[in-house]
Amino acid sequence: MKAELTVHNSTGNVFQDMGMRDADERLAKAELARLVRREITARGPTQVEAANLLGIQQPDVSDLTRGKLERFSITRLERFLNALDFEIRIQAGPRPPGKDRAGFSVETVESF
Repeated sequence: MKAELTVHNSTGNVFQDMGMRDADERLAKAELARLVRREITARGPTQVEAANLLGIQQPDVSDLTRGKLERFSITRLERFLNALDFEIRIQAGPRPPGKDRAGFSVETVESF
């Protein structure tokens, strides 16, 4: 017997879909952490070497690479990206039409 699956439309933010508070900020942190992990993986250092590069302890690198982001603020993740030679650009503007409230998002620029 096959189980019935229920499919729900997504907002594009899994944290919002799950009803979590601060969903936009959680998604932004996840995206910043993904960029840090991607760059560390591309460079290929050990976790100890990555920790030295980022100015943190090795267990923090382990948490970061496993997506355990509770202890990492957006500002801290931005510092990690700066340590990896990434430029951080912040843009602010009016809430887009059709959005219920203003939010927070991260856009990746692949080349400058």
